[in-house]
Amino acid sequence: MFKLLAIIIWSLIFLVADLYIYQGINSVIRKNRFWRFTRGIFWGLTVFSILGLFFYNFWHWEGVFNMPRRIILVIIIITYFSKFFTLLFLFFDDLRRLFINLVRYIKPRRVYNDSDSSMLISRSQFLVKAGIIAGVTPFLIMGAGMISGAYDYRIRRKTLKLPNLPGEFDGMRILQVSDIHAGSFFNKKAVSRGIDLILNEKPDTIFFTGDLVNNETTEVNEYFDLFKKIKAPRGVYSILGNHDYGDYKRWSSQRAKAKNLADMVDTHKKLGWDILLNENRTFEERGSKISIIGVENWGAGRFQKYGKLQQAYNGTEESSVKFLLSHDPSHWDAQVRKDYPDIDIMFAGHTHGFQFGIEIGNFKWSPAQYAYKQWAGLYKEAEQYLYVNRGFGFIGYPGRIGILPEITVIELKKLSA
Repeated sequence: MFKLLAIIIWSLIFLVADLYIYQGINSVIRKNRFWRFTRGIFWGLTVFSILGLFFYNFWHWEGVFNMPRRIILVIIIITYFSKFFTLLFLFFDDLRRLFINLVRYIKPRRVYNDSDSSMLISRSQFLVKAGIIAGVTPFLIMGAGMISGAYDYRIRRKTLKLPNLPGEFDGMRILQVSDIHAGSFFNKKAVSRGIDLILNEKPDTIFFTGDLVNNETTEVNEYFDLFKKIKAPRGVYSILGNHDYGDYKRWSSQRAKAKNLADMVDTHKKLGWDILLNENRTFEERGSKISIIGVENWGAGRFQKYGKLQQAYNGTEESSVKFLLSHDPSHWDAQVRKDYPDIDIMFAGHTHGFQFGIEIGNFKWSPAQYAYKQWAGLYKEAEQYLYVNRGFGFIGYPGRIGILPEITVIELKKLSA
């Protein structure tokens, strides 16, 4: 009953907001032929949003059929996020005109003429049209991010020179993938193109740094055949991310949640990936060793801390070079740099670069930087490196604006003395 009441209240809010926006726009551009056409779309989105609220909250389909629910929610959010900006301009214009009328009432003389014939466009017309532009722009940008940005995979290449790298591993190529979020995908052919890009790189080894799904292991089923293609001569090594534990789903019991996690670990193994649960693996060539350390999710923030770095580290002391796979980049400052200065490179993901931002040359900006000190790309402190992958998939908003999905290729070179 409470849910139904909440939906009715939100529906009334949507309707009142749209009536207010409509009367403001219609009063200025009602004679425009374009407006006559688009007002049908305007009210169509209103009806869609109100009906969508009921659909989203009362129809609970499983598996792939959950996709319509997610799409509906995203369209509603984008629609009213965009309309909010138009609403601000119209409200400001109404406040402006209210103030003018009050002044005229107090001082009954001509102090202002909003529709002065000498003006090319009245102030009200300007504010309304500016409001329309302010509302349409984010709608178009977010729509484009869904259509073209979600699967616009970019290969980012880096060469790292390590002083301790044994000659036997000079030129080794590591490919990193992170944050697949299989439950968010809606275009299998586009995902397949991303997998082809990975395979075409022919790396020596592949690291997957967590978040295979959003909430539950079954989300990967439809894409299992694609991800099973991901292979490398020296193997694929993987870890779990915060979304892989089922912490964001209401389970019928703790037993069901534990089974989901067991299924997740089993899925990694069936994919042919060597999942590292607070453990390590070592490559050895002619007596030279390098190690891969993999921890479960651990971050400095509010997320659950399952990682046990000391346990994962044990046994790698003799390795010349150590790589750490840890999902959350905040782990680097919180523990790695402070207590493990011999870990050469940490590979992380998690932030997605907030799926929104600007990257032009060496300049990059995203709201992610206000939440994470290290949020995308390569970082270095002293002789230690951190690489934060921008993510292969997406979650929440089904697209990307500016911060595009990433496949990372890192080549290791021995630093000459």
